[in-house]
Amino acid sequence: MFWKSLLLLGCLGSVLHAADRPNVVFFLVDDLGQRDLGCYGSTFYETPNIDRLAKDGALFTDAYAACPVCSPTRAALQTGRWPQRTGITDYIGAPMKPEGWKRNTPLLPAPYSDRLAHEEVTLGELMKSAGYATFFAGKWHLGPEGFWPENQGYDINMGGIDRGGPYGPGKYFVPYGNPRLPDGPPGEHLPDRLATEANKFIEAHKTEPFFAFFSFYSVHTPLQSRPDLQKKYEAKRQKLGLEPKFGREEPRDVRLVQEHAVYAGMVEAMDDAVGKVLAKLDALGLAKNTMVIFTSDNGGLSTSEGSPTSNLPLRGGKGWLYEGGIREPLIVRWPGVVKPGAEVETPVSSPDFFATLADVAGTKPTTKSDGVSLRPLLEGKGHLPERALFWHYPHYGNQGGAPGAAMRRGDWKLIQWFEQDQPELFNLKDDLSESRNLAAQEPERAKAMLAELQAWQKEVGALIPTKNAGYDPSQPNGRAAQGKPGKPGKPGKPGKPGRKSAAKKSP
Repeated sequence: MFWKSLLLLGCLGSVLHAADRPNVVFFLVDDLGQRDLGCYGSTFYETPNIDRLAKDGALFTDAYAACPVCSPTRAALQTGRWPQRTGITDYIGAPMKPEGWKRNTPLLPAPYSDRLAHEEVTLGELMKSAGYATFFAGKWHLGPEGFWPENQGYDINMGGIDRGGPYGPGKYFVPYGNPRLPDGPPGEHLPDRLATEANKFIEAHKTEPFFAFFSFYSVHTPLQSRPDLQKKYEAKRQKLGLEPKFGREEPRDVRLVQEHAVYAGMVEAMDDAVGKVLAKLDALGLAKNTMVIFTSDNGGLSTSEGSPTSNLPLRGGKGWLYEGGIREPLIVRWPGVVKPGAEVETPVSSPDFFATLADVAGTKPTTKSDGVSLRPLLEGKGHLPERALFWHYPHYGNQGGAPGAAMRRGDWKLIQWFEQDQPELFNLKDDLSESRNLAAQEPERAKAMLAELQAWQKEVGALIPTKNAGYDPSQPNGRAAQGKPGKPGKPGKPGKPGRKSAAKKSP
């Protein structure tokens, strides 16, 4: 709590001028792949509201989540710190300690924290201390009761609890079974309800600076669409003659075509909810003084749990350190500051939002952020300092990926798989699909990048997986056995990361 007190004291001088600052609406979508939006190239899913947002703002081509799964990215986004510093390095709910590990894998995953410590300063606390009314709606997934949004700087919490998905009796429909979201009328749909709650907050605080964090449960499993939208996309799929196609990302199948009607309906319903909030800003005359941020927490789900989407031409998906697992959509609209239709190619990452909003709110928090303010990019007047971006995921997720770490510097990306001695090296400018490992052709570059990655791991206190003494190589590998493969059938043979994916075509 010490750092929170310092933050509040440091911001007192800026509260007087809070009315001169923009309101902020932050949309965070769960499990949305970068290629799941029309403005990023999807021709099956329909996202007219988000596409308009991109036309009115800046679209980032190289935006990244801090982790290929949800809770670590959410912790990094809320605090501006790499997940390793917060201790949350896996989705909360996974086996926490190595001694509890039951899967047959070569390594034991590292332990992690199951809550965002109160000592961490969140975006809610940052904006509240700068004079903003604060609101949270939707998925939190950063700890048990007592660590929910109302305990972390948000004045209002509608639906933010410990769960990673809408797992109540009605799932995405009433009854929600959510202690922070009273049930609405029969048939009510969760994304629309959350948009309604966001609009109530905006209406109530239209005369003062406000920060609304709308964190969708969509488009996370369970896969469940509005019936009308499911029928719409079943008809569209038939009209376009689309069929399911799968490639191989060892040890899983990976979807190659966007044609999943239920998932498409979930994406459109999410887009409708975004449009509902944007329409409220317009109706109240607030759009011109409101900064809108739209992004996701990890890549699209393509190798497990129904494998509902394709991330092509990006490789892999949620749970993987390949681009499909970590490259995100990011759109920022800020009228009068961001040039409509701008495209930003500079790589950015989840911790940057904290520094950016501190800049926008006109406050200087005493806690150090691992990110940098994106304001120079948004204003189109400058560049960010030269830097590398890092990832460290010392776990076996549910999607077939293995423990590893990665870094990107310039066009080059290195992946360190902890099961293997040799890293993978890719030039993303020439090989966005990460199909050509250049580590053997560029040994000095690979060596230097690995040294830089390991130095960063040491600096942030990253925990490394340990050998599993109980691993039996004659038995099926737990990476293949966990979760469901991308299409009906038996799990594939045990494989290693780095084998060439069959994914070659774009969505």
